[in-house]
Amino acid sequence: MTRIYLVRHGQTDWNVERRWQGHADIPLNAVGLAQAEQVAHRLAGERLQAIYSSDLQRARQTAEALSRRTGLPVHLDARLREIHQGEWQGLLVTEIEARYGEAFQRRRMDPYNVTPPGGETVEQVRQRVVQAFEDILARHPTERVVVVSHGFALAVAQVHYQGLPIQQAWEMIPDNDEWRVLEL
Repeated sequence: MTRIYLVRHGQTDWNVERRWQGHADIPLNAVGLAQAEQVAHRLAGERLQAIYSSDLQRARQTAEALSRRTGLPVHLDARLREIHQGEWQGLLVTEIEARYGEAFQRRRMDPYNVTPPGGETVEQVRQRVVQAFEDILARHPTERVVVVSHGFALAVAQVHYQGLPIQQAWEMIPDNDEWRVLEL
């Protein structure tokens, strides 16, 4: 059995402002850097064998804090990125509603199938995230591995491996610097 620690990156200014981040490469803020150190402190004693991270800097910075404590390298994987929000990245909900009213309402009614302009579907996220996890599981059978990623991406992995409907992913998004354990 492989034990995977699912870690959401620390806080960013855009998290505080409630801007949609998606693939935008936003760094951690001061609180997020402190959260990354706290997570690293808590997980450093878990006898970890590997650290994987989204290549976006907010996740990478969180993973690097753990790397400094454990001496393990961080393996970057773009498949662990957050859902791509297309033209809505960097915007507040009020801005999205004002600029993309009809499209935003369609997305609210059917978030599984409707994407922001230039964004990606939930199924596309599920496919790439699950493939990344399958590759990690194949490389690390019976080991302890940390995956640092993003709220929705981690929730998608969690519902997939727990056999839950994909629609529950929105209810399972972890907070910044929260971590959960999957045993697979």
